[in-house]
Amino acid sequence: MKEKYPEDSSMGKVRALFEKSGLTMNDLGVKMGYDADTARQSVFQFLKSGDPRVSMLRRFAKAMDVPLADLLDEKKSRAK
Repeated sequence: MKEKYPEDSSMGKVRALFEKSGLTMNDLGVKMGYDADTARQSVFQFLKSGDPRVSMLRRFAKAMDVPLADLLDEKKSRAK
């Protein structure tokens, strides 16, 4: 039985940015570098992903003109 992992927190930020953008899935897909024929489906798959690849987050960040670091939930402080 496959174990369910919690969704990566970056996807909540991704979805919120996408919703605020006013772009369609097709528009976003084209901005992310996908061919117009597959852009919508590619973005749909990305948005429903719970554990995205860093390469996909990079594409999204570039398309939305936001720093990749804004999407990642990395803690700056380390335990002492």
